[in-house]
Amino acid sequence: MSFDFDREISRLDSHALKYTARLSMFGDKDVQPMWVADMDFAAPKVVTNALIERARHPIYGYTQTPESVYESLVDWMRERHGWAIQREWIVLTPGVVPSINMSVLALTQPGDGVIAQPPVYAPLFSAATKTNRTLILNPLRFDGQRYAIDFEHLESCAAKAKMLLLCSPHNPVGRVWREDELKQLLAIARRHNLTIISDEIHADLVYPEFHHHTLASLADNAADIITAVAPSKTFNIPGLGLSALIVPDAERRQAIMKILDMIHVNTANPFSLTAFEAAYRAGAPWLEALLVYLHETRDEAARFIAQHLPRIRLIAPEATFLLWLDCRDLGMNDAALKHFMAHDARLGLSPGSQFGAQGAGFMRMNIAAPRRAVMDALQRLSAAISN
Repeated sequence: MSFDFDREISRLDSHALKYTARLSMFGDKDVQPMWVADMDFAAPKVVTNALIERARHPIYGYTQTPESVYESLVDWMRERHGWAIQREWIVLTPGVVPSINMSVLALTQPGDGVIAQPPVYAPLFSAATKTNRTLILNPLRFDGQRYAIDFEHLESCAAKAKMLLLCSPHNPVGRVWREDELKQLLAIARRHNLTIISDEIHADLVYPEFHHHTLASLADNAADIITAVAPSKTFNIPGLGLSALIVPDAERRQAIMKILDMIHVNTANPFSLTAFEAAYRAGAPWLEALLVYLHETRDEAARFIAQHLPRIRLIAPEATFLLWLDCRDLGMNDAALKHFMAHDARLGLSPGSQFGAQGAGFMRMNIAAPRRAVMDALQRLSAAISN
């Protein structure tokens, strides 16, 4: 079975956010967009074919979630991650970000401390600030090459908090947390009775040198851990908006479901359910081929940056299709750096500052595109710096 990740597919007429929002984001509608974290690859044919088959039935009415959808996730977690979850632990939700916000609302009170570890995916900040919780920052430690958790500082943060929002694997820095790191984090959480929301949306996108450990599978008692997962990043179907929370503790699960019921969120979209199940049931061969392709792109990009972009340092990702670029040697503030990337290099990248103050001077680049486009972008960046 072959998969063509070099195929270039125009998204201009599909209302793709990555393309349609370029003017408002970068002041130029023609920059090469490498910011939004979706892929410019066709989704697996098994997903497309399942959607086509469902569309052939001409009634798209109210739908009940079939048990097979839950079973597909149970099987995927067991076979892919070695974690045996139970059907009743699963709460289907309309996306990982909404599910994290609902969990914060359900399991904490206004004013409670919620820990995030910047530089990190910005919605983890707003999950606290927009729900009137107290955001507590536990910045990652950076030695110039690699990021790590500052456990001593985390211990002091935990004494003032009720919840920790963990990003695992981490977006944007690309870390896959080791087993010993996660166990140390669990020990701190246990001492301070923290509930942990573990955002594991990138768990399937790990490079072969590394191994992802689901946090809850390492815990002696996973009652305090809520795991957020989705097929969206894995199989490039984020626009279909279906995710899942895995909540072993019945009391916490009921609290989250109460929030879902209160705002009348219905996750039973017939097409979302179809894609979710098809991806987890039959998408593994596509994913294996994707990981090989992304690994080769990551390594080719790393070689180019080392040889031709000496003033930019790549923080090589252990997971995700995102490159975290240390651009501080260019000597620009964040506004100037964004302007330079957009107007000189003609690239639409995510400014590091949106991931917290600790991201100042960095840029995030999405490499989930045909390799020729990625290398063209890096060559254009090299030329812009030379000029």
